[in-house]
Amino acid sequence: MEWTGRVTGAVRRHSGTAVQAVRRAWAGPGRERDLVVQAGKAALAACVAWGVAGWWLKAPMAFVAPWMAVVLVESTVYRSIAHGLQQLAAIAVGTVVATAVALVLDSTMARMALVLPAVLLLAQWQRLGSQGIYAATGALFVLTSGQVTVASSGARITEAVFGALVGVAVNALIRPPVYLRDTRAALEGAACEAQEILDAVADGVADGEWEGHEAGEWHERALRLGRLVDQARSAVGWSRESMRINPRGRRGRPVSAPGKAYDDALAVLEYIAVHTAGVTRTVLETADQHGESVRPGARITGPYADFLRHTARAVGLYGQSRFAGSRGDDCAADALREAVAGLRRTLDELQRRLPAAVQDDPGALATHGTLLAQARRLADQLIQD
Repeated sequence: MEWTGRVTGAVRRHSGTAVQAVRRAWAGPGRERDLVVQAGKAALAACVAWGVAGWWLKAPMAFVAPWMAVVLVESTVYRSIAHGLQQLAAIAVGTVVATAVALVLDSTMARMALVLPAVLLLAQWQRLGSQGIYAATGALFVLTSGQVTVASSGARITEAVFGALVGVAVNALIRPPVYLRDTRAALEGAACEAQEILDAVADGVADGEWEGHEAGEWHERALRLGRLVDQARSAVGWSRESMRINPRGRRGRPVSAPGKAYDDALAVLEYIAVHTAGVTRTVLETADQHGESVRPGARITGPYADFLRHTARAVGLYGQSRFAGSRGDDCAADALREAVAGLRRTLDELQRRLPAAVQDDPGALATHGTLLAQARRLADQLIQD
């Protein structure tokens, strides 16, 4: 009964997740709707390929056309074309080798024993990339389909070419995928998470009552922030690839691929992630040391909390001005400059108070001095265009 309850609970959780995904796809643009659109396009490509090859032309190997059409409705138009060429080359190689051997040997087992090792080695050819395995697939279609003739093998390759053309055409002409929205969301999400972490640490430092568990949670979030930045970098790469050979960016309202501004933003976000992890690590190490004497007093925690709040506000404004597209206007840029100016003033105040506050602890002075230097460089990064 306990096992049944766990299974039932897992089914309910997954069902709830699926229902939420359907609702998000219905509600508006997003990743879920993109997945639905790509699935529909793949099904349409298969139907078109089968309708022409199987129903109209009654081709002998008609199933190859819809199969190729489905697998080539890829995540980007560029990938559809690149993988399509590689797949066709691999299938052609496997088909030709298998046909040549089948015309000489009568035994199917002997054919497979000779052909498969050869085509699997050919599949490792770098120019075929990840599609090399289709060489073995093409060979198996020949070796297991009964009587082998040059005409049937030629028809199989022709149908593969037709299916590939249908898949690429459907992916390129019907709402070709573009990931600029995902890129902006990833960048904005990383900046927003950094702002929330710094605000939380500022509140804790100002209260002066943070504990090891709470400080540990802040540090875990800061470490995850680095992974969010990595995801944003991956999203930028996907966006650039999605705009290659993409007619969607050339008709209607032109869409441009992420440029140098996105690379600069990623560099700043990486620095923010490193800085945030350094701040939370210092707070965690202080919380782990028991006793009031090791904790900084109000003379240092007050200005330091102000500095963290100004940093958080500057990071949030940076995300709004840099990643919000048309919303990132001159007003947002002016607000960012003002926030960075305030950040620098709190740094100056903190720098004036620090030596007297930790003069009896050279280690603390070195640690806080390093954080101050890092924070000043962060302020310089945030104001760069």
